[in-house]
Parts: sequence; structure tokens; C-alpha cells
Amino acid sequence: MVRGQGGEAIVRSLGRVEYEPTWRAMQEFTARRTPDTADEIWLLEHPPVYTQGQAGKPEHLIAATAIPVVPIDRGGQITYHGPGQIVAYVLVDLRRRGYGIRELVTRMEQAVIDVLTGVAVAATRQAGAPGVYVAGAKIAALGLRVKQGCTYHGLALNVDMDLQPFSAINPCGYAGMQVTQCRDLGVSESLPALAQAVELALRRTIYS
Repeated sequence: MVRGQGGEAIVRSLGRVEYEPTWRAMQEFTARRTPDTADEIWLLEHPPVYTQGQAGKPEHLIAATAIPVVPIDRGGQITYHGPGQIVAYVLVDLRRRGYGIRELVTRMEQAVIDVLTGVAVAATRQAGAPGVYVAGAKIAALGLRVKQGCTYHGLALNVDMDLQPFSAINPCGYAGMQVTQCRDLGVSESLPALAQAVELALRRTIYS
């Protein structure tokens, strides 16, 4: 469903969708882009799944589970997606934006920091470890792929989910990395309300 248009992006709210078909759809969208294709932001949830980045090391899966592990083409190591997590995929033509991938990561992190500030949660970046953190615990993960100047994949913000599956991995390749979520920090806003806030923040930070 197209939820709205703003800035230079079409925003699609996809609900809860399986990981692999969504990943393939991002690849296909990116491969078919032309210089005139509008950017898109996809907002969604996934059923439980681990995704392993291109440089991912098998030893970062530290316990056997029934949750599938999908090797994919973004950067980074292993992470977990599941219900109660806002996933935002950003399909952005960086050539039109006039900045590079590192700047996009910074802008995406800022979008999450802004959303959390709006619900009275003090969040920060952490040097050398992309993502957003609260008191040293990771609340949002980022991972991107760039192909012919266009990005796909994106960010995942933990809102109100079962965090237990994170205990079976070294999140994003960091042994002992703690994770947290909005619910455990006293945030009462619903997942749809926070997803809308993420949408607006991404529009603002990416297209400013």
C-alpha cells in the first residue's frame, strides 16, 4: 500500500512480509531503476529470521535455533528481524542526492535518534559500530547495499518484540553486545505510531 508521497520518496506500508521475497523485490526494483525512477521507502515487519551480511562469519551464530538464517548482500554481520520491530528499507538514488553512503548512514541514524528523542529516549551513535544505541545497548541496526549508485536494505528499530533470539547471535558481529527496545525503555507509543514517526524522520533527514 502506498501510504503517501513526500520529498522525493514514495512510502509503502507493506505490513508483515516474508524476508526473502522482500529482499528479491528490492533487488529487482534497484535493477530496473532509471534516472527518473522515484525513490521509495518500504515500512514493514518480518517473521523471525536471521540475516547474514556479505562479510558475515558463521561463528557469530552462537547457538542453534529453529529460526532460518538467510545469507544476503548487504554489508555487516548477522542480525535478527522479528515481529514488533520496525524495518525501513530505503531505496535511494545517491547520485541525485549528491552525497555518499556514509552520509546516508549518518542521516538514517539521525532519523532514529530524532524519533527516540521525541519519546524521551536519549540515543546516540557509537564510534565504529553503525546503528543507534541507548546506554550502550543497541536499539536500531543499519545495513545497506549500493548498486549503480542506488541503495537498498535499510534499518531496523526494536519496538516491542521478543528479544530472546538476539541471545543466539553476536549482534552485528559484536560478542556480548546488549540489545534493547522501546517497550523496555518505557515508551508507550504504538508500533504504527512509531513507524509513522520513522517515515517522517527519514523523509526529513534523507531529503534535507
